[in-house]
Amino acid sequence: MKNKRIRKAVISAAGFGTRFLPTVKAYPKELLPILDKPNLQWVVEELIAADIDQIMIIHRPDSVEQKRYFTPDKKLEDYLKANNKSSYLGSLRAIWQKAELYFMPQDPKLPYGNACPALTAEKWLNKEPFVFLWGDDLLLEKKPGEFVKKLITIFNKYQAAIVAGVQEVPWEEINRYGSVKYTLNSKIPNQLEGVLEKLPADQAPSNMAQFGRFVVSPRVFETLNKQAAGKDNEIWFTDLVNHMAQNDIVIAETVENGQWLTTGDPLRWLRANIEYGLVDPTIQKELKEYLKSLKI
Repeated sequence: MKNKRIRKAVISAAGFGTRFLPTVKAYPKELLPILDKPNLQWVVEELIAADIDQIMIIHRPDSVEQKRYFTPDKKLEDYLKANNKSSYLGSLRAIWQKAELYFMPQDPKLPYGNACPALTAEKWLNKEPFVFLWGDDLLLEKKPGEFVKKLITIFNKYQAAIVAGVQEVPWEEINRYGSVKYTLNSKIPNQLEGVLEKLPADQAPSNMAQFGRFVVSPRVFETLNKQAAGKDNEIWFTDLVNHMAQNDIVIAETVENGQWLTTGDPLRWLRANIEYGLVDPTIQKELKEYLKSLKI
């Protein structure tokens, strides 16, 4: 496996998104828009920029909307061509040309939990290392894909079980996330001892929060297939991270040239839209003027 090119990624997009009800009664939360693209498309484009060309999207068993969105629609294409509007689907055509997208319902026999999409995709992964992402976590970078490439480089260098993305957050917000605890006196930079979930600031080991960017070795499945349900009777990826950290090499790498933006609730989804708008050359000027005019 040493220095083997990583070509596969699994995107977890099987949640219910209850904090966005009633909107997501009609479609998955991963299709909520960030400017002119669904959240999920930004994640797919990030992977393609990181030279990942086989992407598996794990969705709810009753959901077809994600596959429908990423599938070419001849009737729509013909309409756009006839009305000189073909450019509107340019970003989707780029995806179709550069990567193979696969769609798989989460195994209904599995309990709920954010590690279950990886279990569902195990056979498809065919014992290859892979990138694992949350479908509602965005990474706003000057060079999309740069951070995933960095995680892959570190993964290959240290032959790690898992390399996880982390970002510094304000201490007053660390109770919302998993707080990283680093291994003391390790010869491996940023080696992880564990992740402690949703602790208050005075108990959290750091204000470095784990988020949905991981590079994962296939050897984790020996543990994951035996992992018991944890809190709320769910199979948690953090529990896997903690087990591997005690028995293997797990590394937590910090984002330096980007910004992690979670979109898991309406307020943070709105913030993500603003952050993306502020760097979009077509609207940034007007958006900045509008925000200044609010005088809040």
